[in-house]
Amino acid sequence: MISQDGTAYRSVWTHMISTPFRQNYIDAGGIRTRYVQAGRPDAPALIMLHGTAGTWEGFCANIPAHAEHFNCYAFDMVGSGFSGKPDVDYEIPVYVEHVCNFMKAVGLKKASFIGVSLGAWVASKLAIDHPELADKIVLLAASGLLANKGTMGDIRARRGKAVDDPSWDNIKAIFTSLIHDERNRIPDIIAVRQVTYRQPEMKRTMEHVLCLQNPDIRPRNLIPEDDWKKITSPALVIAAPDDKEDFYQTALRVSKLMPNARMIEKKGVAHWAHFEEPAFFNQVSLDFLRGA
Repeated sequence: MISQDGTAYRSVWTHMISTPFRQNYIDAGGIRTRYVQAGRPDAPALIMLHGTAGTWEGFCANIPAHAEHFNCYAFDMVGSGFSGKPDVDYEIPVYVEHVCNFMKAVGLKKASFIGVSLGAWVASKLAIDHPELADKIVLLAASGLLANKGTMGDIRARRGKAVDDPSWDNIKAIFTSLIHDERNRIPDIIAVRQVTYRQPEMKRTMEHVLCLQNPDIRPRNLIPEDDWKKITSPALVIAAPDDKEDFYQTALRVSKLMPNARMIEKKGVAHWAHFEEPAFFNQVSLDFLRGA
């Protein structure tokens, strides 16, 4: 779709417009969980896990291509988006439990995973603790190995400011470190995040979401190198040299630790390579997931 100035116009809807899908809510272990499903129910299952305080819309550019071959699910993880927000800190085991309960709720015994940042951390931990549930995993902005005080402080500052005052500029600032090219920080993505942050319970919830950026809490959630070696699921790691250094270095390191991993570098993108360069990501992801 071309806009008036002749450039390609991007929105959640222009990505999803020709793909049959359904959005619904389901009880996942007592948590009302917002999700989207696309693809044949009898196809292999694929679950997409977003980053810190995100929503399923971050995968709008990937669901259509993957739904041609997979039974795709993307959902708002506990405390995020429009899913339930229990009054507890959301440490990694809480997210993993939510994923497991979601799989039970929708009737999945096994799935492949695409995880971004926090979602990559959760997918990796799930593959360690529940290897029977994880087929293949795709990791973007791989996380869970390091604790970088600068990055943790930046995440807390941007998310905290945005939830205290969810103005357009404050919400847009979150995406400065997520999306390398400003042209890809599209209004739809900003607007969705703004609506979620304006929920009255979100100020309280954000403290629970950001607990992993607390230097007293994060260390006990990190995945030791020896545990990364236990991930036997085939893994594809997307390493972005233009992302923050700790995420790039994590990608380089974990791709060597996991016994069945391969890594692809992509320049000119940051955290959201899947969104910034969907044609590239969808191709390499599908080649990997389909065994090419």
